[in-house]
Amino acid sequence: MTHTIVAGLGCWLPPTVVTNADLMAPEMDAFVRRRIGIAQRHRISDGAATVHLATEAGARALASAHTEGVDALILATTTPDRLCPAGAPEVASRLGMTGIAAFDINAGCSGFLYACELAKGLIATGTAASVLVIAAESTSTMVNPADSSTAPIFGDGAGAVVLRAARPGQASTLGPTVWGSDGTLADAIAIPAGGSRQRAASPASDGNDLYLHMRGTEVLRNAVRRMKAAATGAAAAVGWDLSDVDVLIAHQANAAITTALAAALPFPLARMPSNIETIGNTAAASVPILLAQAAGDGTVKEGQRVVMVAFGSGLSWAATTATWPQGVTPCL
Repeated sequence: MTHTIVAGLGCWLPPTVVTNADLMAPEMDAFVRRRIGIAQRHRISDGAATVHLATEAGARALASAHTEGVDALILATTTPDRLCPAGAPEVASRLGMTGIAAFDINAGCSGFLYACELAKGLIATGTAASVLVIAAESTSTMVNPADSSTAPIFGDGAGAVVLRAARPGQASTLGPTVWGSDGTLADAIAIPAGGSRQRAASPASDGNDLYLHMRGTEVLRNAVRRMKAAATGAAAAVGWDLSDVDVLIAHQANAAITTALAAALPFPLARMPSNIETIGNTAAASVPILLAQAAGDGTVKEGQRVVMVAFGSGLSWAATTATWPQGVTPCL
């Protein structure tokens, strides 16, 4: 079976920054900073959408890998431009790769790690020698600006990696993935209308059915439990104890979840980098954006043992490990 290595890494944040002061009164600003840990977030501009974010991040990952093309492209997103068609083929064409296999997946905030596991499978079977995995989200378009439980939390952005087959003698970068789902809680994080089950908002909802709904307390409880089990399982699958791990890259849902996860594992919070204060929750894009930034500023270094873990709608969760390779400089 062919091993997989990380060959390139990139991310993109739209230039428009929206601060708490732009969205809320000072007392709410203080609450959001204290309880959620967010001071600002990036937002796409009018006329832009998820495909545009994905293209920017994908171009940066390709540049980081010193390549102009790959054999397949997977786009992980919960905020597609349209219900039909998928955005990945358009992203591939915008990147000059018309004709390659390209498809979307939706696994909530776990989507990036799900997509990496699919890419590993394509490489392991020889179906593709290289895969561009992109996670991109325009979550600000899916939240009701008047909903104080969701509007301050989410930001927009994209992260991407180029994965390719390892050469003879090269060790795999990525370890096995521990993943799962619980559809009994499918409505804990959901947009009720717009799909085949309910095409339009109900009159009684005043259009709110078309926006994201989230049961915060239930999400927090399940997020900590599921991410703890997944991170521990992923480390054990490669023979590591959590004490052997140098850096834990956790989905940036909110600061309370990150702190609770560190306590539950237990794992030193100082070795869990965070960007939620300046970026917010970028859903599926959260893990690759944070990974790119951590590799860029030297938090993640060559040879270090890294665990990546995420949890999101579905409910879904996933974790994997990485022994960080030599010579990968992210394009930010």
